[in-house]
Amino acid sequence: MDGTILVADDDRTIRTVLTQALTRAGCKVHATSSLTTLMRWVSEGKGDAVISDVVMPDGNGLEMLPKIAQDRPGLPVIVISAQNTIMTAIKAAEAEAFDYLPKPFDLPDLMKRTARALEQRTTLNRKAAADDGAEIDAERDDLPMIGRTPVMQALYRTVARVMNTDLPVLIWGESGSGKSLIARAIHDFSDRRSLPFVTVTDADLADIEGPSRVLARVGGGTLMIDEIADFPQDIQARLVRMMDAPGEDAPRFMATSQSDLDAAMQEGKLRRDLYYRLSGATLEVPALRDRVEDIPLLADHFLARANPGPASPRKLSDKAAQILLKFPWPGNVRQLEHAMRQLALASQAAEITASEAEQLLGAQSGPAPMQTEADTERLGASVERHLQRYFDLHGSMLPPPGLYARILREVELPMIEIALAATAGNQAKCAALLGINRNTLRKKITDLDIEVTRGRKMM
Repeated sequence: MDGTILVADDDRTIRTVLTQALTRAGCKVHATSSLTTLMRWVSEGKGDAVISDVVMPDGNGLEMLPKIAQDRPGLPVIVISAQNTIMTAIKAAEAEAFDYLPKPFDLPDLMKRTARALEQRTTLNRKAAADDGAEIDAERDDLPMIGRTPVMQALYRTVARVMNTDLPVLIWGESGSGKSLIARAIHDFSDRRSLPFVTVTDADLADIEGPSRVLARVGGGTLMIDEIADFPQDIQARLVRMMDAPGEDAPRFMATSQSDLDAAMQEGKLRRDLYYRLSGATLEVPALRDRVEDIPLLADHFLARANPGPASPRKLSDKAAQILLKFPWPGNVRQLEHAMRQLALASQAAEITASEAEQLLGAQSGPAPMQTEADTERLGASVERHLQRYFDLHGSMLPPPGLYARILREVELPMIEIALAATAGNQAKCAALLGINRNTLRKKITDLDIEVTRGRKMM
């Protein structure tokens, strides 16, 4: 390694160990127990990378990250912390730390991450010298994940956290939502990007030699399993054995699914042991209807791609954009992309009109009425949407205390009433259906003041 590392930690032992290890690796080191000193070094232009603790005698290391980014754009900061909570990791990602490592950390691992930080810093400096940053901005615009909504930003942060780990990744989402793009982005921006990205089908594993051939193709790259729940049981068993003994040059395993994985396991379509091996990190890609504010941004992007020549790309009129926002998009982002390509070809003017959008979307929806959110969204998404609206109704104020009990009552009451009706009032069958004890059911009927006779004799 070649560069100057700024180390800030209030633990003298850690400062000594890091100074010795980094110096042996060829780096110059400035170490301090003070954030004030660290920030002075940064402002003076010292250092090619920073390793900083979070809790320091004179402040919080995470709170310094925005100031470092402002004073020294592109200076990579590796955060180390004994506060090994998910919130620390999330805050580090939100503050755009280069990396985050909980204490106690593995020294060789930290050294590798520091080397990557220095490599990135060198690359950025070269690009900045070549074209004053234009090439870097172009790279950012070409990222295949587009969206500014909170749900997409949360997905981006998760992707950033898992990108350079060896954890298997399971990506769940509806058809056309962008699962394959997420998988490809994780590979293309990871340390394995120079290695193969291989998508495997059940045909690739149909015979006993299949796994060895696949592993030879992928090497230490990324092995992608598309629609894992559709694989036959014998092939899934072969995948389990492959993951347990991947060989010396182990690939990273990723899988996608548009199926409800819990239901797939309950129905015997997905082996539990395979699910547990693949779900080291589980990413849920939201449906387009759950991120409608991103539709205009996506539409503009697809229209620009549909007309890559010197002519200006087609633009949506305000009324056309409103029509897009109201459409349910059962085919998700993929359907939107195809629609924008068609509109770019069919539009007679630079601005796409509302009538052109209506004509195309009317043809795509066919004779059946457009789906509503309730027709297509999962129960969890529906509950989340209603809860968010409840919070939004209170503006900047919090809802009244007792929210947990009120929400449970709102869910339990209709669930028990519907289950009782479905079992013709038989409490034993109803309890079995709900998976609770019969005495528990009776207590809930009393507590929730459920009418015990609904035209039927209750057991």
